[in-house]
Amino acid sequence: MAIEFGKALTVTETPIPGLVVLDLPVHGDSRGWFKENWQREKMTASGIDLPDFGPVQNNISFNDAVGTTRGIHAEPWDKYVSVATGRIFGAWVDLREGPTFGAVYTTELDPSRAIFVPRGVGNSYQTLEPDTAYTYLVNDHWSPDATYTFLNLADETAAIEWPIPLDEVEISEKDKNHPRLSDVVPMPPKRILVTGANGQLGRALRAEFGDHAWMEYASRDDLDLTSPDLASARRWRDYSAIINAAAYTKVDLAETSEGRVDAWAANVTAVAALARIATANGITLVHVSSDYVFDGTKDGAYTENDPVSPLGVYGQTKAAGDAVVSVVPRHYIVRTSWVIGDGNNFVRTMASLAERGIDPKVVDDQIGRLTFTDDIARGIRHLLESAAAHGTYNLSSAGTASSWFDVARDVFAQTGHDASRVSGVSTEDYFAGLGHPISPRPRNSELDLSALEATGFTPADSADALLTYLKS
Repeated sequence: MAIEFGKALTVTETPIPGLVVLDLPVHGDSRGWFKENWQREKMTASGIDLPDFGPVQNNISFNDAVGTTRGIHAEPWDKYVSVATGRIFGAWVDLREGPTFGAVYTTELDPSRAIFVPRGVGNSYQTLEPDTAYTYLVNDHWSPDATYTFLNLADETAAIEWPIPLDEVEISEKDKNHPRLSDVVPMPPKRILVTGANGQLGRALRAEFGDHAWMEYASRDDLDLTSPDLASARRWRDYSAIINAAAYTKVDLAETSEGRVDAWAANVTAVAALARIATANGITLVHVSSDYVFDGTKDGAYTENDPVSPLGVYGQTKAAGDAVVSVVPRHYIVRTSWVIGDGNNFVRTMASLAERGIDPKVVDDQIGRLTFTDDIARGIRHLLESAAAHGTYNLSSAGTASSWFDVARDVFAQTGHDASRVSGVSTEDYFAGLGHPISPRPRNSELDLSALEATGFTPADSADALLTYLKS
């Protein structure tokens, strides 16, 4: 079969999610032909949208005879397959956990067609011409610990119509004896690691993502992010995402000499280590940031593109961590404000004071919105599962910005108490005479949510979220 020259670079989707066929421009004349087998810039550009899967190894399979058939193997890495000489019939079967398990796709490939095969999709090839060679790029190195999933070539459920009957082809004994589809254990997704699993956000992330074989929740006792051995602590190529919920959040203690060291270690040194691992292994790094990276002097809500100008040590460490994560190829920086979750926090304190008959004085010159940890967890899951554009996203409750004084009055009212019992006080007067270092607070912590909303995520309304939280 003659190679078709001069085709435009195009991608055709298949019934198997993530499995895409590429028509490649091949340039030929009487001397032979030339093609760009893999061209990262062109193939990952808008309109083509092939995953930038980061290949690390290039392999070649050469086959002498027509009919050489290699069995259906699903590997724990992505691969890009292209023919160098000859022609092959390919069969792909989805062997991943999920609704498309068992889906089948077949087609022929010659030098002008290639295919991207995502992790967990079984692939098999039968040569249709002698002296056929095909190459494949993979984004992980072979390992004896790698877990493969196999399917019998003659499985009745898959019912692949091989051009050359299997009893007439060259095939290994091992490939003849792989299990039928009904006996195949589906390949689970790549792992997702949540650090800081015992914290307020870590617990919310566990509630959102659930306990599955591919979810790993690690506390500091399980994984020391400041350890010099962190890079070898896991087989990181087995992970698709790291959600870093570990952080130093004692904003006032960070102003002390001891706290400053701890804050930089947790919020910068550990984050830099995760950033190196994510970059080296093609992992998506999710990093939770803070309104404290801003000085709070802006008139109006802060956008993701506003320059940072932190006032205190805690804000400086968060800004530094953001800068480190921003250069990771696959990253989400989720910027939050006034975080409320499971455990002791401002809302629980106000509810307790109301119940005990104590009338508090609350700061009335700091403006922002509460952010509930379950909403942060929901937003992070949305970003990962929707494959939103990598970058920084603000995430807080929606609605009108208010002061801590306003929030306290809302808590009193929603718990059945007289809101007028709460009185306002300036930040300076509230912290005067406390006798220990105080971190400066941004007076304006309102975050613009339009970028996140444009991805299809709807933040919780602040009033509704507060009421739901108080009832929990």
